[in-house]
Amino acid sequence: MRLRYQIPVFTILRTIFNTAHRMAYPFLGFFARGLGVDITVISLAITSRSFLGMFIPLISSMSDQRGRKFGMLAGTAVFTLAVGLVAIFPSMLTLGAALILALLGKFLFDPAMQAYLGDRIPYQRRGLALSITEFGWSLAFIIGIPLVGFLIDRYGWQAPFPVLALLGAGMFLIILVMIESDHPHAATESALAKFKLVLTDIPTLAGISIAIWANAANELVNLIFGIWLEDSFALKISALAAASAIIGISELGGESLVAVFTDRLGKKRALTVGLLACGLSSVALPLVSRTEIGALIGLFFFYITFEFVMVSHVPMMTELLPAARATVMSFNLTGHSLGRVIGALLATFVYQSFGFSVVTMLSALFYLFALLALRKIK
Repeated sequence: MRLRYQIPVFTILRTIFNTAHRMAYPFLGFFARGLGVDITVISLAITSRSFLGMFIPLISSMSDQRGRKFGMLAGTAVFTLAVGLVAIFPSMLTLGAALILALLGKFLFDPAMQAYLGDRIPYQRRGLALSITEFGWSLAFIIGIPLVGFLIDRYGWQAPFPVLALLGAGMFLIILVMIESDHPHAATESALAKFKLVLTDIPTLAGISIAIWANAANELVNLIFGIWLEDSFALKISALAAASAIIGISELGGESLVAVFTDRLGKKRALTVGLLACGLSSVALPLVSRTEIGALIGLFFFYITFEFVMVSHVPMMTELLPAARATVMSFNLTGHSLGRVIGALLATFVYQSFGFSVVTMLSALFYLFALLALRKIK
């Protein structure tokens, strides 16, 4: 089946995955109250799932060995099982397991899908194709999170999980039928050989470090923006859902900018511009947040610049080591996770101890580290 039909399906499936991944952030307090636990317990569960990313290359590089279709099906199946657990047995234990397993499903699917497109689309046009699949990240906030907010408000904290499980099962069947079977791409090389290739290549390691620092910078604000909005402006669940939609629109804008400019500018130049803009938006965020409208405008620019960086980063990473494409992308996701662990460990402590302004200054510093790493990529 032609890519023009497959790419929209990938985008829909990633919207479902990312809705499950992202809903913990704006509704952190509501999950905690629904389960009768302290907010730090949910925060620790989110941090724990980020640790999973450091082990992802051990399994998600399987699509270099078993084929891209196998990796995509495995990821969709694990995701469906994860959210189905909470749908059937709602508790803190199953929620914690679901946060981890749903992310595992995403980490199995994403590298396989990105490698699948990287195999079939020339590098000069790959930024456009991959940016379309990244719309699933912003659509999760534009469509998915408001729907989750409606379900939680109407039926309770556990209500989104049966819906996500049904959607996951349906998408598994679509991938099964839609994607042609492919042969393993590295049958003659072991996973260990691929790991050695990645871990000894300086430009690839620099690319992974960009993912680490940029995600740490983003997670510092990402984890506490809902709490900050509640503390500063006493926003309720419907307002938080609306704020999430605004953030989703900003991310959609970032992905659209990548589709228009990144292939034309060149990936490295686009990343340079994006990382500088990210640092400036972090510094400006507390300065413009004197009112609710100002805070939402500041968040809009914070997320649009970050999304531009992340989506520009993906096509560059797919071409650093074509012989180990899926393995590189799995290590890149490890970088994302490690960065989010760093950000999550620091976010609530820095916010409670020093305030929101220090959080954003630290975020800007991390973006500077990412910009320095970019200089190692030719």
